[in-house]
Amino acid sequence: MSFQGKVAIVTGAGGGIGEAYARALAGAGAGVVIAEIDRAKAEQVAASIRAAGGQALAVETDVSSEASTRAMAAATIAEFGGIDYLVNNAAIYGTMQRQPLLEVPIDYWNKFMSVNLTGALLCVRAVHESMAARGGGAIVNQSSTAAWMGGSFYGTAKLALHAVTHTLARDLGPKGIRVNAIAPGPTDTEATRTVVPKEYITAITASLAIKRLGTVDDLTGPLLFLLSDEARWITGHILNVDGGQIMRV
Repeated sequence: MSFQGKVAIVTGAGGGIGEAYARALAGAGAGVVIAEIDRAKAEQVAASIRAAGGQALAVETDVSSEASTRAMAAATIAEFGGIDYLVNNAAIYGTMQRQPLLEVPIDYWNKFMSVNLTGALLCVRAVHESMAARGGGAIVNQSSTAAWMGGSFYGTAKLALHAVTHTLARDLGPKGIRVNAIAPGPTDTEATRTVVPKEYITAITASLAIKRLGTVDDLTGPLLFLLSDEARWITGHILNVDGGQIMRV
């Protein structure tokens, strides 16, 4: 799967899964935009990709801000000439509060949803015209198996993201733009180790069909596939990459 001459934006790519996605796309030949709220992290990842011979641009981006997402798209077009792919990976996760729906402060709920749900929509709104002008493109939204597990407001945001994915797939299909999502299971990242107690990780791993945590490398292949022309007739799909945690009929 070659992405030579293509341009991809990956949000939240300053570390973890997002960084792995950006590196995989750059390694496959794409010009990559590291759209990250932490400028220093964005610059570090972009510089590392360039040092390895890839093309990368760091753009400080707050996905909850319409102005910021439009500036992200404009910076990408100015640097690379257009946009082919968008990976909506940015989310509040590693630092999130852990409270049930009946107790989470509404101000925090609104902030959380502005990043984990609305942010994906704002990014799509910012890039889809450039994608269409280049003959089409592909979008992958980062979900989670928490969407099917009653995972408090985190799972609620991810399940709502599925509906956004389905709706956008229909809206953008006539423009040649495909919209899918990846739902990772428990993945060994710094954020997961921060959020999930070690004893819970042990129990979760024991419950999986493939009895180990996922790695970021387990996710990059599925991402490249969904973005590539190999998946040209796939849209509106939620792909579990989870070691058999969730088995849907």
